[in-house]
Amino acid sequence: MTSFPRSPRVLKGALVSFDRQSPIAKVIVFQYNPEKMTRSLSGTESKGEGDRMEVLRIKGAPSETISMKIEIDATDQLEKADSVAARLGIYPQLSALELLLYPTSSHVKSKTVQALAGTLEIAPPESPLTILATGPNRVLPVRLTSLTITETAFDPNLNPIQAEVDLNLQVLTYDDFPVQNVGYALSLAYQVSREAMAALGTVRSIGSIASGSLKLL
Repeated sequence: MTSFPRSPRVLKGALVSFDRQSPIAKVIVFQYNPEKMTRSLSGTESKGEGDRMEVLRIKGAPSETISMKIEIDATDQLEKADSVAARLGIYPQLSALELLLYPTSSHVKSKTVQALAGTLEIAPPESPLTILATGPNRVLPVRLTSLTITETAFDPNLNPIQAEVDLNLQVLTYDDFPVQNVGYALSLAYQVSREAMAALGTVRSIGSIASGSLKLL
């Protein structure tokens, strides 16, 4: 970021993970905001066989996926003689992202003890609620489905100090949560925000069309 006094303050995107077993949220702030984000939406509307009245029915919120690439670089920290970066490079940042795909080690140990005791666990563990925040108008619950890490530079101890990470996220909607879950409220608020912005865009478009018509007359 430039030191010019009138330069705008840039908000940082982040992934925030809330675990019921811990009172402290895990915040993974993007060191550099992604240059590109790909969003794919697939509708759930369907036509019932033999019933034309079903063609416009919508079963629920669409399925939405988000993919992006983020960069992690320890160069600035190493120049400032940061002790963690000097010892570990960017292992802490990469580990925080990777663990979004893992059950906790405490759960694995508990499951092993139960298995040795002959107890069968029926329900799999519940993953932490993960929130993607990329600006005030996009704060929504997601699930990390995959990530690809390309480590591009290393220190003398082979600790990675630069990496590119491709994130693939599944957006979770109010259809995925019970009503009392905070994810339900976040998803619904995100849709309400989009409806408000869509209404604003429609009004502006109508105004532009009307203005153009008047000029033609």
